[in-house]
Amino acid sequence: MSLLDGFRAVTAASGTGPIDWEAAAAAATAATDPGSVSLTAAEEEAYAADVRAARDAVTDATNAAFELPESVTILNRNHWIEANIGTFERVMGPIEARADEIPGIARTINTTTMAVMLGFLGRNVLGQYDPVLLGEDPHELYFVHPNIVEIADQLNVPLARFRRWIAFHEVTHAAEFGAAPWLSSYLETRVEETVGDLADGQIDRDAFAELNTAMTAVEGYAELVMDDAFDRPYQDLRDALDRRRNNRGPVAGLIQRLLGLGLKRQQYERGKAFFEAVAAERGIDGAHAVWEQPGNLPTDDELDTPTRWLDRVDP
Repeated sequence: MSLLDGFRAVTAASGTGPIDWEAAAAAATAATDPGSVSLTAAEEEAYAADVRAARDAVTDATNAAFELPESVTILNRNHWIEANIGTFERVMGPIEARADEIPGIARTINTTTMAVMLGFLGRNVLGQYDPVLLGEDPHELYFVHPNIVEIADQLNVPLARFRRWIAFHEVTHAAEFGAAPWLSSYLETRVEETVGDLADGQIDRDAFAELNTAMTAVEGYAELVMDDAFDRPYQDLRDALDRRRNNRGPVAGLIQRLLGLGLKRQQYERGKAFFEAVAAERGIDGAHAVWEQPGNLPTDDELDTPTRWLDRVDP
């Protein structure tokens, strides 16, 4: 499909909902070079070996048992868009359910916006651990191989080292969701509440704060575990990736802000500082207590004052 075909798909957006999802997916894939996933047997084994190494190292670092998907899925950019379009549609469900019939021009604009965002993510996502959030499919571990190859080259870092870092990061997320079976449904509920409130033209600041706090804990704990589990320094990789994001043009910068990608970096830093303080006082097992039950998640205030969390939870 050509870019012109994608444009035609958007302008022909049909239905009465705010977004024509089929047209959005078609336009996003048309505008996105899929890249190659023609891997040699050795390259396929390298991904699997990195995941196995990460599983063993994260298990040792956290003293926690967790399961991983039975297979590693290597995607191109368009595969990623196709794999995630259903999740985006489910997330937007409350808005669509509340929407009256949308004029054709508004539906075209909404569809175009979603296509642009899907295409942007498809060109930038490196890896993804999908913990059955907002869906019924088995959890999966994705790697978007063309993006990993391209960005490693742009950052001038060895591909094998960069790929291994991505694998370790995604496996730490698998460990979190494995240690906290309640976490996926907890996040799903807060996403649905937040989107539902937006559909009603309002923002429930408490629900949004709970979602942001939980995601800060998820990202911060992953950073703490990575420091212990990854078998080589990686701060230079994080810094290089941040510089790449900060040096994008104004359009890409706007899309990043709309998608909350700048917020994610704040979550890394704030969450990591919280867990470092907890681990310094009570060790990794004390930090791991966050995942025992929803009530153990830190509040927004506790993220900045970990002693309050320690006094309340006393792990």
